[in-house]
Amino acid sequence: MAAEEQEPPSTAAAAAQPQAQQPPPQPQSQSQSQPQSQTETHTQPQQPQPQPQPRQEQQQQQQQQQQAPGPRASRFQAVLDSSLSHTLAKISWDNFAACYPTIAAQAPGTLRAVQRQMVDRLGVLCKKEFASILQARNVVARLNELETLVSEAEQRRDEAGLASQEQPPVPPHVLPADVVLAAHLAPHLAQQRSQLNARLQTTQAHNARLFADVRRQRAEAESLLALLARLLDDVDGAVAALDPVAQDLAAETRDVEVEMASLARGGAR
Repeated sequence: MAAEEQEPPSTAAAAAQPQAQQPPPQPQSQSQSQPQSQTETHTQPQQPQPQPQPRQEQQQQQQQQQQAPGPRASRFQAVLDSSLSHTLAKISWDNFAACYPTIAAQAPGTLRAVQRQMVDRLGVLCKKEFASILQARNVVARLNELETLVSEAEQRRDEAGLASQEQPPVPPHVLPADVVLAAHLAPHLAQQRSQLNARLQTTQAHNARLFADVRRQRAEAESLLALLARLLDDVDGAVAALDPVAQDLAAETRDVEVEMASLARGGAR
C-alpha cells in the first residue's frame, strides 16, 4: 500500500514540473515562416463563399422556430442541467482528495487540476450524450406538440364554459372501467340508436296505415251486416204479412190449376 501511494506522487510531480527541458523556439525560423505565410496569403485567390438561397433560409428559420424549446422543453432542459450539476457536485475536491491522500498532500495543485479536468470532461460528455438522445427521440418537438395540445384543450375548456364551474371535471385516468367503456361505446351506440329510431318510426307509420285500412274495412263489413239485417227484417215482415192469406191463395191456385187442366182436356177432344 505504501508503494502504491508513493508511485502517483512521482508521476504527479513529473507532470507538475515546468517543461524546461524543451528548447526555446528559434526566432529565425519564425521570421522565415512569416514571409512564406504572407506570400501564400497573397498568392492564394479568394474563393467566393456560397450564399444560401432564400427558400433554404426560410426553411431553416421555420425549422428553428419549430425546434425552439417551449416552456415544458425549457423546464426539461433545466431539470437535466440541475441533475447533472448535482451529480458532478459529488466529485468535489474533498471526495477526490480522500481517494488520493498522498497526492493531495504532496501535489495538491496537480490533483486539483485533474479534478477540474475530470469534472469538466464528464460535464461535456454528459451534455453531448443528452443532446444526442434529445435529437434522436425528437424530445423538443414532441414537448412542443404537447404544449400545443394542452393550450388547445384549455381553449376548448374556456369556450365550453367549464372553467367557471365550481367543481372541476373528473380526470379521465381516475374513472372506473365501465364508465370509460361506456364513453368509448357512446358514439357507436348513438349511431345504432338513431338507426333503430328511424326504423321504428317507419314501422309505426306502416302500422298506422294498416290500422286505418283495417278500421275502414271493419266499418264496411259492419255496414254490410246492417244492410243484410234490414233485408232479413223486410223478408220476415213480408212472410208475416203473407201468412193469413197464404192458405186462401193456395186454394185459389189449386182451383185455377184444376180449371186449366179441364179446359185443356176439353180442347183436346
